[in-house]
Amino acid sequence: MKEYKMRRGEYLEERIPDMESTVEEYFGPITDTHEFRGSDLFLIEEPDNPVFEKIIVGAVEYSGKKDKLAVEFHERDPTELGPDELEAAGEAVDAKNDFLLEATGRDAKSRRDSMKRKVEDDPDHDF
Repeated sequence: MKEYKMRRGEYLEERIPDMESTVEEYFGPITDTHEFRGSDLFLIEEPDNPVFEKIIVGAVEYSGKKDKLAVEFHERDPTELGPDELEAAGEAVDAKNDFLLEATGRDAKSRRDSMKRKVEDDPDHDF
């Protein structure tokens, strides 16, 4: 599960006031919930895009800190995809990036840079 921070001064609930409908718009109908760190996240067991096997997404609440977006994309093995489904792979990447940009206000490059800084700042990380 990856967790994403918002840009400085921004909050997830301001960027996406209705998480449920936004998730359904991007990925398909929500079928269940999944507990993660005390928060209930949305589970999409049959996403609209055939590249995804399932998706878990939602807001993780922390007391005294800003909420973070938690996302876990389960994707099918590309070697198992048929020709029509391979076309959907590009759409899957676009859907992920568009959703994460809308939710966090950060593009793919700044999200990668943020993840790198998190690893570099981790005191338990061995170099």
